[in-house]
Amino acid sequence: MTTLKPAALASAALCLALASFACLSTAHAAEAAVAVPAPAGKAVLGSTASSETVVLAGGCFWGVQGVFQHTQGVLKAVSGYAGGKSDTASYSMVSSGTTGHAEAVQVTYDPRKISFGQLLQIYFSVAHDPTQLNRQGPDQGTQYRSAIFTASDEQTQAAQAYIAQLNAAKVFAAPIVTQVAPLQGFYRAEDYHQDYATLHPNQPYIAYNDLPKIGNLQKMYPAIYRADPVLVFKR
Repeated sequence: MTTLKPAALASAALCLALASFACLSTAHAAEAAVAVPAPAGKAVLGSTASSETVVLAGGCFWGVQGVFQHTQGVLKAVSGYAGGKSDTASYSMVSSGTTGHAEAVQVTYDPRKISFGQLLQIYFSVAHDPTQLNRQGPDQGTQYRSAIFTASDEQTQAAQAYIAQLNAAKVFAAPIVTQVAPLQGFYRAEDYHQDYATLHPNQPYIAYNDLPKIGNLQKMYPAIYRADPVLVFKR
């Protein structure tokens, strides 16, 4: 287990306090899951590689990481920052909403076990609400935007095709606002943000906003759900 330095502990405590306040002050329940169709046509993307990556943003990275850590075929899910510059990739700066970064999760997966399309299906149905612009649940700001940072032109085309498919099917009551852009850089978040949902299941924000997402993953995709999450740090 990683030992946190005093400064990191203080920052973590502040993050926890702010998250708890946001959770307790919001009046609505956690975002509900939405059943979405599987990708079709150009949205289907297969691969024979042993591993590939994509960076997904959809609100606070704690919940997004938790969902994909419980997904079969995912080799690693790391919380971090994407969309901005390297010199502003810290929690204190990203939280200002002025850096261009989004809280994001780098998902490394085995495409022989789970496809890019399946990951997107989970992302749109369970991990977050893709119709919320620059916010997610109680969290507001561009750092909580919905975005897919792709690793290839093929991923970009597949993501755009799937969004078009879901919008055409009117799966959601409002249009999808998810951005799709090539990844320019991913910057790993501070250690205390890693494996957060697993380490703090009783923390109010996690219990209220994120554990329901993991529960929905199990209910909606039982064949893909894994009970033991793949963690960043071995414990």
